[in-house]
Amino acid sequence: MIPILRYLLIWLGLGALVGILAGSASAGFLVLLDWATQTRDSNLWLLTFLPIAGFGIGYIYHHYGANSIKGNNLLLEELYLHKNPIPFRMTPFVLFGTIFTHLFGGSAGREGTAVQMGGSLADQLTKWFSLDQESRRIILICGVAGGFSSVFGTPLAGALFSLEWMLTGKFKPKSIFPAFWAAFVAHWVCELGWGIGHTHYVIAELAPFTIPNLFWMILAGVAFGLSARLFSETGHWVGYGFKRYIAYPPLRPVVGGLLVIGIVYFSNAYDYVGLGVPRIVEAFETPLPWYDFLAKTGLTGLTLGSGFKGGEVTPLFFTGATLGNALSLWIPLPLALLAGCGFVGVFSGTTNTPMACTVMGMELFGYEAGVFLGIACLVAFVVSGRNGIYSAQRISTRFKLPY
Repeated sequence: MIPILRYLLIWLGLGALVGILAGSASAGFLVLLDWATQTRDSNLWLLTFLPIAGFGIGYIYHHYGANSIKGNNLLLEELYLHKNPIPFRMTPFVLFGTIFTHLFGGSAGREGTAVQMGGSLADQLTKWFSLDQESRRIILICGVAGGFSSVFGTPLAGALFSLEWMLTGKFKPKSIFPAFWAAFVAHWVCELGWGIGHTHYVIAELAPFTIPNLFWMILAGVAFGLSARLFSETGHWVGYGFKRYIAYPPLRPVVGGLLVIGIVYFSNAYDYVGLGVPRIVEAFETPLPWYDFLAKTGLTGLTLGSGFKGGEVTPLFFTGATLGNALSLWIPLPLALLAGCGFVGVFSGTTNTPMACTVMGMELFGYEAGVFLGIACLVAFVVSGRNGIYSAQRISTRFKLPY
């Protein structure tokens, strides 16, 4: 058989299978997450039990999770080193760990969960089909693409995110078709097959493409990059502190949960628990308190750094959108445009994926804003430095940065 035809047939099949698995897993996860969010919002007293939920999550991961506790970093390590299969247990552990985190009021996201489920399910195919090392690398990329694509409804960004996030120095074209195919299949399965919708955001007004406006966007990008760095460092610092001072891992989320509910109860900061999607939508429509981005950064760092489960990306959307909203007081650009650019700009700086974030912004907000989105993502990526939220990411190898 002609090699290119064999390649296409193999990855049409494997990519579709990964897409079906990842898209279905994301659909089930989003249904449960919506239930958890609505239940919590209707019963705010559930926050009282966050420390107990934290102990349960910590205990299960400590005693039964094995290397699943590494989360997204495990996917990166396996892509680089090919040590051990990613355990199937990662899927149910991160799924229910995230649901309980949200049900009881932790500040977390959903991308990490979808990506870990996609990667874990995809890697099971390595054993089923006896895939070689190179094929395993591609199928992990497919799993990440499918998970990201289906949880946010952005197939182009999902494929690019997996390729850019998991790039190891030398780009390998064989990954391109499987990543995009798996991303689109997962998106179709989740949205069309299971009928799961996604939040829509609108940039109602754009600014003219003038030199002054582009200069203002560069300044905004600097702010987004600094915010991204603060978000990353906060999570790392909190995680280091909990590991240093609390030896028994299941107790870390107990203490973290007590601190979170104390902060929320005494400051009435209910807008910052969970995903915070309603607040993100508000950031595109009306001025908000300037400190929103700092509050979300702190609560998310405390929640995830102490050992609760969930992703960082939706809190990053919250942080970026509310920061852009606040910057509209000083930067003469439309509020919604700054919120949208912050939405993807802070994400770009923390994940070191400026291309994927630019495309994601265009998928979510429209391609007309592409120039501004691209500037914000690129500047934020440069300003944020080499350390993002994923400690295993080999950013210096990929981009040959001098620092």
